[in-house]
Amino acid sequence: MQSRTLTLGHSPDPDDAFMFYALAHDRIATEGLRFEHVLQDIQTLNERATRGELDITAISIHAYAHVCDQYALLPSGASMGDGYGPLLVAPQPLSRSEVGARRIAVPGTMTSAFLALELWLGRQAAEINHVVVPFDQIFAAVRRGDAEVGLIIHEGQLTHAREGLAVCEDLGQWWRRENEGLPLPLGGNVIHKRFEPELRRRVAGIVTESIRYSLEHRSEAVDHALRYARDMGRELADRFVGMYVNHWTLDYGERGRESIRRFLGQAHRAGLIPRVPELEFVV
Repeated sequence: MQSRTLTLGHSPDPDDAFMFYALAHDRIATEGLRFEHVLQDIQTLNERATRGELDITAISIHAYAHVCDQYALLPSGASMGDGYGPLLVAPQPLSRSEVGARRIAVPGTMTSAFLALELWLGRQAAEINHVVVPFDQIFAAVRRGDAEVGLIIHEGQLTHAREGLAVCEDLGQWWRRENEGLPLPLGGNVIHKRFEPELRRRVAGIVTESIRYSLEHRSEAVDHALRYARDMGRELADRFVGMYVNHWTLDYGERGRESIRRFLGQAHRAGLIPRVPELEFVV
């Protein structure tokens, strides 16, 4: 079978590394397809998706509202905050009104974390005093005084206490309280619509198999993910992976899809996104 190479964008983080371990190390059959892994932070991947640059990529659910005309969602690869999620942290606990009066370091305005922040505060981006900082430098920005509050994603959700920072709000917990126990939809995998439906289906099956392989060979996949675990030992990295690669990742299910509809629907009604996209999944 003739080989074909596709670009595959994902974050250099333990959960994404775990998810794509089988592809990175040729552990599963790929039906003549090869994958060129492009590791970049999620804000950069979101921006690249708006330009249609990558064949397959992880993106924020927030960003999907802006790129749904170009990309279709793969049925696997979801990152869901099931009672946990992005954290607002500060040197001391602050109320919602106090957070809203402070300068907030955020990992990007197209992230789902930022959209959740807008919903939580009831404000649009222009009304929030914020500064965009690479996600792995937000703690440092707060320590330096460049910001008074940090919006934390990725492994910082588990390591903030080491930085001497208190949680002002867990946006995943807030979302679940306000939405009948639904998880907060944070990220997903998409494939460009320039590819014919048959290729999209093949890729969807391969990505699902990669995730399943890692879940069934957890120890070796966690060993691989540890290469991308900043300031985390194996136990903490394994815990973090379990938070974001689980049954939701294998299949959104109806509750997962409903969480996306509700998240983007609320955002649209609040004037935070230009449209409510129809959820187009590869099947």
